[in-house]
Amino acid sequence: MRVLIVDDHPIVASGCRAVLSGEPEIALLEAADAEGGERVFTSEQPDVCVIDINLPTVSGFELARRILERQPAARIIMFSMNDDPVFAARAIEVGAKGYVSKSGDPNDLVEAIVQVGRGDTYLPPAIARSLAFAGPTAAQSPLAKLTSREMEILRLLGAGKSLTEIAWLVQSSYKTVANTSSIIRQKLGVRTSGELVRLAIDHGVA
Repeated sequence: MRVLIVDDHPIVASGCRAVLSGEPEIALLEAADAEGGERVFTSEQPDVCVIDINLPTVSGFELARRILERQPAARIIMFSMNDDPVFAARAIEVGAKGYVSKSGDPNDLVEAIVQVGRGDTYLPPAIARSLAFAGPTAAQSPLAKLTSREMEILRLLGAGKSLTEIAWLVQSSYKTVANTSSIIRQKLGVRTSGELVRLAIDHGVA
């Protein structure tokens, strides 16, 4: 089974190699950003993709969207430092078959790859419980109001990108991105772009 790891942190990539070194049936492919990940996916057609949410340019959510647009049957696991169930819910919404927290048990990654590789889905038990019982708590999170595309634009705004830059990065028009930015402000109850940036940072999106 060929597994593509898309992560820009060398230590994390090294850790993934170490964790998976005891799995002789797994061959690793690597990329450090969304653009590289998309190229490797297109040329190598891996069986499973493990994608970090916080990549340097566009996020892992956007990369997952592009991959699934090319290949709807692609098997994707989102990988993140954030174990907030809202992020897991967004991963499922975008079409991922699994979600693994970097702060969790390293064996979760192995189990996720095995399960997703054979066509199943995977959530670590703690995150699955959080999602199952989040209910009103998840609804209280302002991020729960946002779609995965809105989360992507919020993340890029939080990273200091202009609307023009964001339009280029997410392969959309300036008008669409500007309209989406306005919708995000309305949903989150903020009036200015500065408030939006602060909210993105405070909630670990940027």
